[in-house]
Amino acid sequence: MKISIIGAGNMGGAIAIGLVLSKNIPSHNLTVIDNRGRNVPRLKAASEDINVVVDDYSSLSSADVVIIAVKPWIVEQVLKTHGALLNPKQLIVSVAAVVTLAQLQEWTSPRQPVFRVVPNTAIAVSQSMTYITSQSADKEQQDNIYRIFSLLGKAEIVDEKLISAITSLTSCGIAFAFRYIRAAMEGGIEMGIYPDQAKAGILQTLRGAIELLEANGTHPEQEIDKVTTPGGITIKGLNEMEHSGFTSAVINGLKASNTK
Repeated sequence: MKISIIGAGNMGGAIAIGLVLSKNIPSHNLTVIDNRGRNVPRLKAASEDINVVVDDYSSLSSADVVIIAVKPWIVEQVLKTHGALLNPKQLIVSVAAVVTLAQLQEWTSPRQPVFRVVPNTAIAVSQSMTYITSQSADKEQQDNIYRIFSLLGKAEIVDEKLISAITSLTSCGIAFAFRYIRAAMEGGIEMGIYPDQAKAGILQTLRGAIELLEANGTHPEQEIDKVTTPGGITIKGLNEMEHSGFTSAVINGLKASNTK
């Protein structure tokens, strides 16, 4: 399978690096198109095997999969400018937020297999939660895209109507997780813990929480109950957070970032 990635920025570059490091996609079958060449040193520093070209779109004509990793407002221009290099059998994948399947279909051809893919920035360390939706694609084609993005974390095929909410939950959601980590670090510092020590402790605590939920298959509230003894310090902390609107703030933030 030959893959061409249009865009060598944070997302396009991360996808390329992840695929090369997975060793499941031969490096000679992967091409990253960098419009201005600014990202070549960064990508080559990550892996010399990455094939990066500058403003050269010729690889599109022989690609089985074309991944479009540019800003949403550039997707139409890219597809229309280089549409002559594409063919109806190729799988066109957009990781640009808010660009719909109907738009991708309009900007390619009526029967072109098109995909909307919503990863998050953890794709750079092969730990993304990626959601996939498609139009004019058969089961085999869907499986091919699923396999590609499963190399970069976890992947799931969903209906397009869920994409907006999913983007809030996981793509925007990773920033919300970072904001919690920052807030917890600041709290730790105020209590006298050094910043690096606070960060390390919080990260390991979150890893432990994730592992417990996945291993036990429990609801988060069940795990909370295990550490909230009557009159204890944990319930006091939880209640203070709720008095300050913790749960409401999270829910409202997710809903505000839902663009549907």
